[in-house]
Amino acid sequence: MADLKILAVDDSPTMRRIILNTLKRAGFQDVVEAVDGKDALAKMEVDNFNFVITDWNMPEMDGLTFVTTLRNSDQYKSLPILMVTTRSVKDDILEAMKAGVNNYIVKPFTPDTLKEKIEQILAG
Repeated sequence: MADLKILAVDDSPTMRRIILNTLKRAGFQDVVEAVDGKDALAKMEVDNFNFVITDWNMPEMDGLTFVTTLRNSDQYKSLPILMVTTRSVKDDILEAMKAGVNNYIVKPFTPDTLKEKIEQILAG
């Protein structure tokens, strides 16, 4: 589990730092940051990731567009994706699930919640 290579996508440097620190405490050492969906796609072209954690509200390319782009690609069709966002309306959660996220966390979240959701997704 700890040998996962995780891509953390969020336009907020503070939120990326929180996610990064939480992942490291949970035993995930190999984490790469991206500032939006476009940046994430560029990093995915040169590196292989086993897991993606993405925000929804970002400039350039938002999380929903990013997830849809990944799901429409044969290469990333089954890549585990966790969305971490402030959007808590049921319709938003359903929209994200339809787009193809494996699970969803509403900010603010606890380190335990992040770890549990990742484990749930990996357990399939």
